[in-house]
Amino acid sequence: MGPVTVGEIACITGGTLICGDADFKIDTVSTDSRTASEGSLFIPLKGDKFDGHDFIHDAVTNRRIGAFLTEKDIDSINESKVAIIKVSDTLKALQDMALYNRKKLNIPVIAITGSTGKTTTKDMISSVLSTKYKTLATEGNLNNEIGLPLTLLRLNSSHEMAVVELGMNQLGEIHRLASISIPDVAIITNIGLSHIGMLKSQKNIFKAKMEIFDYFHDGCMAILNGDDPYLRSIEDSFEFPILYIGIEDGNSYLKAYDIEVSEDGISYYIDIGDKNHRIELSIPGIHNVYNSMFAIAVGLLYEVDMENIKRTLYNFKPGEARLNIFTIKNDIKVIDDVYNANPASMRASLSVLGTMIGRRKIAILGDMLELGSYSKEAHMEIGRVAVQEGVDILITVGDDSKYIAFGAKEAGLDDSKIKSFSCNKDVIQYLDTIITAGDTILIKGSRGMKMEYITNYLRERS
Repeated sequence: MGPVTVGEIACITGGTLICGDADFKIDTVSTDSRTASEGSLFIPLKGDKFDGHDFIHDAVTNRRIGAFLTEKDIDSINESKVAIIKVSDTLKALQDMALYNRKKLNIPVIAITGSTGKTTTKDMISSVLSTKYKTLATEGNLNNEIGLPLTLLRLNSSHEMAVVELGMNQLGEIHRLASISIPDVAIITNIGLSHIGMLKSQKNIFKAKMEIFDYFHDGCMAILNGDDPYLRSIEDSFEFPILYIGIEDGNSYLKAYDIEVSEDGISYYIDIGDKNHRIELSIPGIHNVYNSMFAIAVGLLYEVDMENIKRTLYNFKPGEARLNIFTIKNDIKVIDDVYNANPASMRASLSVLGTMIGRRKIAILGDMLELGSYSKEAHMEIGRVAVQEGVDILITVGDDSKYIAFGAKEAGLDDSKIKSFSCNKDVIQYLDTIITAGDTILIKGSRGMKMEYITNYLRERS
């Protein structure tokens, strides 16, 4: 965010300047009193278990902020230089400021949503665009009603592109995020079962993801997965241009073919005009073919040199706990994919395990949360997939994951090769008794299962 005066902030947020210098300039915003810096604007937010207003005094006395917003009446502040702006809703004020900054800078914004792959896709796109443009991207998974505005407020006049991720767990949420980001290019990676427990049906998930287009305008473009039946179905009724990417669909703008999969990575060919290009990735998984093709499509749209695109994708590494593969002593390989889990991402991880060459394939799978009434069948199906991918030993942790064990047993995995536990500590104790040289171990589960506890133990074991 470029310098903006306290008076302008009051105008942007529809607030009232209670005290302080209206001409004082602010160039940074913080929602955390611990990180608020001298001269910044502190925005106290309210949550289920906290209220940022409780930390205003600390922000003023210890952090020397220049101004703060408040929904509440302030009795006294012993720092006369601090400006106070009274607003009706601090979260809405944060979002209003983000929208103001986005409109003021008016650079291309690429927004990504989808049931799986959106963070990796976002990171790949940002890496590709950064070879030519000064690009700002969502950090980590700051993709909600707080994280997105904070990302947009980091934009300044030096940036030429922005790549943002839009997350959701209910209808209307992406609509609100789109109203703040106003994307020029919108990407939907796929329509899966994530959050189906909240949204009740895949049709509602599709409806929620389509909200990304609610603020489309002339010149906007959609880039979609042409192999997803929900996304392909809008082709004839959508009023804006669509670029489809895919593997199975022959009518896609970019179609991957001659795909070669190994435990070290994946390669494929695509045709662009009258030339074919071999794309090599140093990360495994067929799902990363889709993720990388979204990055190629955006790169081509913004005239990034194809050789730079290929080089960037080859060197790309995923974020922490996202299909990271490391080796510990005795040549034991660990696939760390504990960031989160849903049926699609669980299948993708198991397919990677299936490509690995090792003495035994061990899958440690935790609960997939927020699946509602679909949970039992979804977990049983993952058990069947595990058997199809050649899992030798299946370890489950949690309540719903017991159905993974049932599904695997139903698909033919011997009962002696299946163990179910209620907590990660018990899994670790069991692992100590069974893992041997040359094993490959996949660890995967929803974030709430805290399965990084197992991954960290294995790292320390080396």
